[in-house]
Amino acid sequence: MNRRNFLRNTALASGALMVPAFLKPFEALAINELSGYKNLVIIQLSGGNDGLNTIIPYGNDIYYQKRSTIAINKPDVIALNDVQGLNPNLSALKELYDQGWMCVINSVGYPNPDRSHFRSMDIWQTGSEANQFLTTGWIGRYLDSNCATCKNPYTAIEVDDTLSLAMKGAKMKGIAVEDPNKLFQTTREPFFKELVHDHENANLSEDNLGYLYKTMAETYSSAGYIQQTSKTYTVKGEYPATPLGNQLKTVSKFINSGLQTRVYYVSLSGFDTHVAQQGQQGRQLQIYADAVAAFIKDLKQTGKLDDTLVMTFSEFGRRVEQNASNGTDHGTANNILLFGGKLKKAGIFNDAPDLAQLDNGDLKYTVDFRDVYATLLDKWLDVSNGQVLGKGFKGLEFIAP
Repeated sequence: MNRRNFLRNTALASGALMVPAFLKPFEALAINELSGYKNLVIIQLSGGNDGLNTIIPYGNDIYYQKRSTIAINKPDVIALNDVQGLNPNLSALKELYDQGWMCVINSVGYPNPDRSHFRSMDIWQTGSEANQFLTTGWIGRYLDSNCATCKNPYTAIEVDDTLSLAMKGAKMKGIAVEDPNKLFQTTREPFFKELVHDHENANLSEDNLGYLYKTMAETYSSAGYIQQTSKTYTVKGEYPATPLGNQLKTVSKFINSGLQTRVYYVSLSGFDTHVAQQGQQGRQLQIYADAVAAFIKDLKQTGKLDDTLVMTFSEFGRRVEQNASNGTDHGTANNILLFGGKLKKAGIFNDAPDLAQLDNGDLKYTVDFRDVYATLLDKWLDVSNGQVLGKGFKGLEFIAP
């Protein structure tokens, strides 16, 4: 294994030190320059969130027939229309929905779905076919593309200490930053600092230790830029004291400080609800809703909501019929939730899932998830989706011009 492959497959490469190779020195950056473009925030719900108990098809009797003990009672559902409504633990989202800042896309999936957590998540993160195995993510390939703003540093940030496959391209990668101050302090440790300065003028090949030293130098510069820029803004909105709340608060800080970033990535786990689903999923949904509501209201107050689009996905939905443990097993199609100030079609985007026409007990997908990605790429990130997804997808009409 050569140096490049070693670094790509270690925590060193995927965590705090994973930075795009095109980063410029900190000294050359215009710290006070605001982004001036649109932000995409991706929220991953890990474990396979049950979409039918998230956006409840309370107007369909089949839902209650198939889920005799875990269905959400009709009086508890927060109605959105005559057919579907919110899980009561998502009550914080109702105001966003009423304001036209929320969109629900039903029955999203892909052909020949895989029920493995790891494989299906890889498919969603890479944008591949079910029988196609890619080593780069769809956001990573966006970074690799010839988009107009990808020459800027910090184009994609994951608010975590490791970098997801979605953020890794063939030539460029995002950066994982859980705490900008911690990253800055780590890179200013004497040993780290000395290594960077001792090799800053060396002519080093990417196939030897030079790749490591180059990565460290870029990390050193990146940490300074992120720390210096983000500290210029103090978040004024109130956020719940949860890991997701803290992640979105950090994203707000980055956006409002003018950090030159297009894509932010955060995640929330705990959605693999095979047993006693109502309590477990309900707790996670409330954590999600409270954090998202705080984030959207914060961006509205700071004037950044029209320039921000939030997409929430999970690797798959659950089976329509409950299991014997008052839970649900791995399924297929699911809903995607979108939030922002420039939604072309707020509310319920398409028809509710068809519970009468199932595929071996699973929901049939009617929207390919790559058509959602294509829309984000073409109409929000300003790059042709064919460059990123391998073939052109038509896309959907959920973003206002």
